[in-house]
Amino acid sequence: MFVAPVNTESLLAQAQAETLYLNLIEQINKDFNLANEGIDFPLSISPDELKIQLHEKVYRMIQYKFAEYLNLLYIIDVPENEIKQLDESDLVILAEQVAFLILKREWQKVWFRNYYK
Repeated sequence: MFVAPVNTESLLAQAQAETLYLNLIEQINKDFNLANEGIDFPLSISPDELKIQLHEKVYRMIQYKFAEYLNLLYIIDVPENEIKQLDESDLVILAEQVAFLILKREWQKVWFRNYYK
């Protein structure tokens, strides 16, 4: 049964433990490219580096490409109610929370695809 991770570290640890980390990276790359936001994380990227780079990408999109950011959230299918619950007072923290929501949704897709194949 799918149990949603509570933070980025536990999500990435779970992905590695279930040997689905590479699938997670591929899913992230695929959805970002579908949203015309070229991102190409190498499959060799460490979990810590993935977390940092995804956070930076989301931060830049919120600041400079807001329409594209909204489109990305739509394509990835991040739940709107979860986005609305976030604290928007600090942009850095907001970007970190959104990056986690993106990772959580992408992980959900990968996990279900693997579990029900």
